[in-house]
This record gives sequence, C-alpha cells and structure tokens, in this order.
Amino acid sequence: MKKLLIIGLDCATPQLMFDEYRDELKNISYLMENGVYGKMKSTIPPITVPAWTSMVTGKDPGELGFYGFRNRKSYGYEDLYFANARFVREKTLWNYMSMNRKRSIIVGVPQTYPPKPLNGILVSSFLTPDKNSQYTWPRDIAKRLDEIADGDYIIDVKNFRTDDKDWLLEQIYTMTERRFKVVKEFLRGEPWDFFMFVEMGIDRIHHAFWRFCDKNHRLYEKGNRYEDAILNYYKFVDEKIGEILEILDKDTSILVVSDHGAKGMKGGVCINDWLIEKGYLKLNRRVEGIEKLRPDMIDWKNTKVWGEGGYYGRIFFNVEDREPEGVIPKEEYDSFRDKFIEELKEIRDENGNDMGTVVYKPEEVYRECKNIPPDLIVYFGNLDYRSAGTVGHKEILIFENDTGPDDANHAQEGIFIFADFQNNFGGKEIYNSIYNITPFVLDFYGIKVNGGFQGENFLNKI
Repeated sequence: MKKLLIIGLDCATPQLMFDEYRDELKNISYLMENGVYGKMKSTIPPITVPAWTSMVTGKDPGELGFYGFRNRKSYGYEDLYFANARFVREKTLWNYMSMNRKRSIIVGVPQTYPPKPLNGILVSSFLTPDKNSQYTWPRDIAKRLDEIADGDYIIDVKNFRTDDKDWLLEQIYTMTERRFKVVKEFLRGEPWDFFMFVEMGIDRIHHAFWRFCDKNHRLYEKGNRYEDAILNYYKFVDEKIGEILEILDKDTSILVVSDHGAKGMKGGVCINDWLIEKGYLKLNRRVEGIEKLRPDMIDWKNTKVWGEGGYYGRIFFNVEDREPEGVIPKEEYDSFRDKFIEELKEIRDENGNDMGTVVYKPEEVYRECKNIPPDLIVYFGNLDYRSAGTVGHKEILIFENDTGPDDANHAQEGIFIFADFQNNFGGKEIYNSIYNITPFVLDFYGIKVNGGFQGENFLNKI
C-alpha cells in the first residue's frame, strides 16, 4: 500500500540546500536527482504561523483568519491572542486521513498545540508552553517520547536568541538527534499510512549563526570559529535523513518541504519611532531608554497609526467607529492608506537609497479576510530588514535585533523535494507553491474532496 512521509525542515532555504551546500548533502542530492524539486513560494507573510497550517490545509492566512503568531481578537487596543491549534478551523491533512480510515503520525508540526484527537499519534510543536501541558495525543505518548529520546524529548530550544553560541549549538544538535530517534522508532514500530514531522533546528541555526557563515553579512569575519556551523548542521540533518531512507520500503514516497526560506538581515526599521516622528503616533509619556510599545503608553485620541514588530511589519490604523477611540474618518480610509503606503516606501536605507520596501493590502493577497487582518503588511527592504516593535531609538534604522541576537530574516521562497521510488522523475526542477501541497497529498491517497483549495497537485506541472 502506498504511503507518504513528509519531512519538514523549518526555514530550509534553496540557496543553501540546492546550490551552495548541495554537493555536501548526499542524501538530499539523491532525492533531488531521482525526484522532482524546486523553490516553493510561501505564504504572505512567510512566517512559521501561518505558513505550515496553510501548507496542510490548502488555505491562505486570510481564509484561516490569522496573520502571524499574534493577532487581534477584537478592535480593542489590548486584545491580542496567540494563534494556537484552537484557532485552526479548517480541516488538516490528518483530518482527511482520519475521515478515510487512514492512520497518521504527526510530530512537531507547528500550530498543533493543544493536540486534537485523530486516528493515530500527534506530538505538538514549539508553541507548547512546556511538557507539563498535555502536548501529545494520546496523552500517554509523552512518557514514551522521553523513553525513546534519552530520557528527555526536547520540543524546542529554550532560547535561540543568545550570545552563548556553544550552548546553543549543543542544544540544537541534541534536540534534532532526539527528534529523529522518535521519528525512526515510530516509522519502524507503529502502523501508519501518513507520516509528517517538522524539525525546527534549521530555523534556529539560521537565526543564531547566519552572520558567521554569510560572507556578505556586515558582521562576517573570515575564519571565525562558527564559519561552518550552518553547513555542518545541514550535513548532520542530511545524515539523519539518510538513516530514515534506510528504514523505508519501496512503497513509501518522500516529500521534503520547508515553510519559507532565509536570508541575511541587514537591520531593523523602528516603525513606531518613525510613526512618532511623522506625527502619526502620539505617546502619553516620555520614553525612558528603549521600551516595548504597550497600548497604555499611547495617546489614542491623537494617534492614527501604530505598528507591531517582527520579521515583517504589521500596520494598524485607528479608524473612527471601528477602534474605540478611532480618529481616521471611515470615508478617508482608502485615500489615507494609499498615501501612507507611499510614505512607507520613502524610508531610505543607511546610505540614502531606496530600500525596495514591499507593501501588501490584505484584501488584495487573500481570497477572504476572516477575523481582523492588519491594515497593511510590510516587507521592509523586501525582508532585508525586520520591523522593530520597540520605541526610544535614536535612529529609525538599527543594526541589532531589538529582541535579542538574530542575524537572519525569513525569505519568501522555501524548498520542496518529492521522490517516489517506483517512478524516477529524473531530477526535474519546477517552481512550486505552498498551496499545492494539500491537493498533492490528497491526490496521492486518492481522497476526493471539494475543499476549495487554492493550489493544485504540483505533479500536474510535469
């Protein structure tokens, strides 16, 4: 019987996996040479949440109704929520499997905490508060995880934004080693029809070690002790994938995917300081040093716009009859937004050059906008710069991450590789979309549903 294993490598990026490191990754190269592969366009924005959930539902962030980790629950100023599994209303791939009497094993896929019942096993991901929470289905699987994983299954490294790089490297390798132990044990010892797991280590090592490895990064120093840290970790993951290949039979196909890519981070745009400078944001007190912007600091009656930090920028307008103390007249919303977009694009880099900032209106990039989207989604410098949520900076541009050491940003394109041992695709390269994964998987199992998916089976392109 045909089975599919999806290997998720959070943040695996094409310029490393397909180009710079390819010759060093013998198992990945083997899959590429015998399968079909290519860049895979992520969601807008290319963020872990919602990208993985878009991948396994075939729905865009607007249809899902969440636009990042933190989302507005209402138009109130303090009403934010973290989008965990309780907010996922669309059917996932393993929901479809359960409906068709197929058994799934799901390990570490983001946005699966708290776990929901399924036909099979589910181990939730890094959004789990801690291991005292129920983070597996069934509950007793948690004890078994620790038994397999040298006594302590690691959900995620506790703090990847740290200057203690030696400690962090050890943590990332230990986490990955133990996750793959669990995966291999479940592959061998559990019945399954569909298996999907996600390893977070590549994301963590990109954010922590990019400047040591990227010769174009402003902080790169030739010959530094971590120069090969990312390469060596990619090779380690490749070896672990090789161990999995030895377990699988010829009836099992493999899909390797990432939710987005990575690129060097040049710096950050202090969006709220810029808004204050432009007169769009008013505070009710003097800022002492650098502070996280909080709603109680804002003079809402005299504020038109505020922003949130992150790898991309989220811009919110204070609209009359929408927000509690809204000041932008509703009839002026569209013209105000268009003018504001042009002003955002006028922000210059440290050399006075056009940054190439990209701004999206949610209703123009999503098929539907459920719940409360940002008024604007901003890629500063087309994701070369993050959005700094803090205030009190002396300059609009900063060159250290305001949430801790971090040298990489997310990139719009991740990777995919599909290999079917009964069909040699000859290493064909195609351009894929994250929305094509759900239709492909359902077609693979012959499951016919009218799911209203955005994408299509990517094998139709061959």
